[in-house]
Amino acid sequence: MASRVIRTSRRRRKSGVGRFLKHSPWAGEHDKVFTLVLAGLLIFGLAALSSASSAKAYQEFGSTFAIVWRQILNGILPGLLLFYIFSRVDYHRWQKYRWWLLGASIFFLVIVFIPGISVTYGRARSWVGFPGFNLQPGEFFKLSFILFLAAWLADRDPRANQDLWLGLLPFIVFLGIPALLIAAQPDPGTMAIVALTALAIFYIAGARLKHLAWLAVSGVGALTFLVFQAPYRLARITAFLQPEIDQQGVSYHINQALLAIGSGGLFGRGFGQSRQKFAYLPEVSSDSIFAIIGEEMGFIMAGLVVVALGILIWRILIVVRQAPDNFGKLVATGVAAWIFFQSLFNIGAMLGLLPITGVPLPFISQGGSAMVGLLAACGLIINISRQSLPDKKFIN
Repeated sequence: MASRVIRTSRRRRKSGVGRFLKHSPWAGEHDKVFTLVLAGLLIFGLAALSSASSAKAYQEFGSTFAIVWRQILNGILPGLLLFYIFSRVDYHRWQKYRWWLLGASIFFLVIVFIPGISVTYGRARSWVGFPGFNLQPGEFFKLSFILFLAAWLADRDPRANQDLWLGLLPFIVFLGIPALLIAAQPDPGTMAIVALTALAIFYIAGARLKHLAWLAVSGVGALTFLVFQAPYRLARITAFLQPEIDQQGVSYHINQALLAIGSGGLFGRGFGQSRQKFAYLPEVSSDSIFAIIGEEMGFIMAGLVVVALGILIWRILIVVRQAPDNFGKLVATGVAAWIFFQSLFNIGAMLGLLPITGVPLPFISQGGSAMVGLLAACGLIINISRQSLPDKKFIN
């Protein structure tokens, strides 16, 4: 009798532990395809960066690998640390800190205006300076704002998100404040990515299509106003529409990018054999790295980069479908939209399909802050995938 009680007690304890493990964020299976593609992009990105940045790194630092080492130390290593943390800490914990996340989002945008630490690059005041390195807080803002929007929308009655006064107007306020701060930097590329990502989250949360259409029309109107307010922005649009005009002036960047990609042909000039990286093509290690990939490795490898990014986004969309709750679904939606629109703006600009907006190519371009933010977001995706619904297994 006693032994039967002991065995029953053991079964109950085991059952309790099983229930705990079933719902713990580190107990489930994560998406292995997502992880492998991400690892492949990081490794390929370092290889591409080592070639694209070699001439620039030698000129500025006296070593052809200086920029690659900075990318590893300031981007990949801290990014992988945050990737691990965000993949292990239950993502539901972020939901109760929604207002802190909103405060952090605003802080990341305001800090760049503080005299003494603000750093201006070109016309954009988007960085803060520290001894030995600069940070771009706007890259951290993207993740904190996605978490805030997802938490705010997930905790509401879905019918409220369809209401004009309870849904649309508060959404406009929450999106409008960051948009104005980003416009003041100014950084139109980041502003467009943030706005489109927010619209994607709002749509999945149940917003009415007519409200989204109204927001889209208003956004286009606001961007048009900003373009005509600054002559250099209007010049960029002119260069996009008529790249043959002023080829040594406003159209220089896009023409050199098209020349680089076109000269690569199907298989490229060969790794390390780029000509455009020798001070001909602007921003070879950041905004224009896709053009260098096309020049050195050809259309096939450039196409494989697009395919790899597409697979990554596809796997995140599977997480959206399998997410155990609305919060996880909305967070994954935001991350997918972020990677998609940032990739679209960068690659589209290098192919002459979109105006140049100065956004980096995810996981490949030089930029420590962008790498850290994206890897932290990917850690969240792993976390959500481990808690996917038990009757919806990943296909690996």
